[in-house]
Amino acid sequence: MAVITKGDRRLKRRRRVRAKITGTQARPRISVFRSNKGLSAQLIDDVAGTTLAAVNWFEPELGKLAKDERVKRAGEALAERAKAAGVTEAVFDRGGYRYHGHVRAFAEAIREAGLTV
Repeated sequence: MAVITKGDRRLKRRRRVRAKITGTQARPRISVFRSNKGLSAQLIDDVAGTTLAAVNWFEPELGKLAKDERVKRAGEALAERAKAAGVTEAVFDRGGYRYHGHVRAFAEAIREAGLTV
């Protein structure tokens, strides 16, 4: 019997989610990566294969904040960068992570900043 690790289970969920979600120029995909230290996200146009905007937890203005505040500020920063790129709507790709905690707080911060997700 094969041993299925925690990472393997997340990858399976990630592939299942990605099979249903596609980003376009008008409505790009917000791809989330969560680590133990922070959260990174990208705004991706899957049709053209380009990244329109990105945010990382280790950016100078975010790196010194507490985790909860860092996630909220990262969501606001990504929404601002998306608006600067001309994006008003997006599709949220949780990346195989459960929609709770930091992932949920990030999505809510994006919505509060004015991006339709």
